[in-house]
Amino acid sequence: MSGPIVHTPREIGERIRDRRTRLGLTQADLAGVAKVTPRLVGELEHGKGTAHLEGVLRVLSALGLDVHLRAR
Repeated sequence: MSGPIVHTPREIGERIRDRRTRLGLTQADLAGVAKVTPRLVGELEHGKGTAHLEGVLRVLSALGLDVHLRAR
């Protein structure tokens, strides 16, 4: 299944927030599953562009979201 293409940290944050709420998780719940801080989850959801890549990947994985890279 293919999802929308994202271009900005804000768009990634929107997808993270949407998936988290659909799963019925709080930010703290997600942070615990992803082994990151609740602060990082909040920063991601608000589109902070300086988040550590490893943390982003952990959050996406915990939400069951994959990253696909393709040439334009």
